[in-house]
Amino acid sequence: MKLAIISGLSGSGKSVALHTLEDEGYYCVDNLPVFLLPAFASELVSRRDKRFELVAISIDARNTPDEFESIARLLQPLKTRNIRYEVIFLEAQDETLIKRFSETRRRHPLTGGARPLAEAISYERELMAPFLRVADLRIDTSQTTLHELRHLIRSRITERLGTKISLLLQSFGFKQGVPRDADFVYDARCLPNPHWQPALRQLTGKDGPVQAYLEESGDVQRYKEDLIRFLEQWIPCFEAEGRSYLTIAIGCTGGQHRSVYLVEQLAAHFRTCGRQIQTRHRDLPRETT
Repeated sequence: MKLAIISGLSGSGKSVALHTLEDEGYYCVDNLPVFLLPAFASELVSRRDKRFELVAISIDARNTPDEFESIARLLQPLKTRNIRYEVIFLEAQDETLIKRFSETRRRHPLTGGARPLAEAISYERELMAPFLRVADLRIDTSQTTLHELRHLIRSRITERLGTKISLLLQSFGFKQGVPRDADFVYDARCLPNPHWQPALRQLTGKDGPVQAYLEESGDVQRYKEDLIRFLEQWIPCFEAEGRSYLTIAIGCTGGQHRSVYLVEQLAAHFRTCGRQIQTRHRDLPRETT
């Protein structure tokens, strides 16, 4: 049995993730109480029923703080029984969550009594911290559409090949903030900027003229080669430690030229090495590939 445990903050897209997995053939259970997790997984394994070969559950904030604190202990029986599981943690920035709840007029599960929405979100972030500590995959949906989130869930969870690590290469612009769900963040702002070339300003790092401009720079090529050498050396170490996911973010000022070029170059290189690669250009309009 393969078990996906979906957790995180209310309003961050847990329901979308669970429904996406259901569409992909997972048997899904919404809002399972934390303390039932070991017994639930063990019972499904003992049944040897093909319906339960792929299972996804969601766990939200409607548990006691003590139950959340014990999540590492509750996961231990799954390891003992060799149940393959992955913890996926979804989150978003506070202002994004407030906007989503305001637009949908949904009630946050922790806004009971006199607790306002902003305080409920902060309290939930504190409650869910133990899940973040054990998460195999962390996804920040602050700047992610529903379509993009569905694509990320399918490509990173349901389409992952065997035990190979899934690599997400992501470009971004520092103007819009650093991705909080990245394992490695690289800063490409020291490289020549095509933005200052009028003919290139409206293009992106996917366009031939921008690529040609950057390929003429020795600094750009050295930067790219250094990144490749570093990742080639250390990715196998993460695999040896049992990591299933790795997110590598490369940023430039606006997230349009240098970072996009480098992500595309690294993706092409590692695909030729047989790696499972997804790319995302966060600050290009509606870009997830």
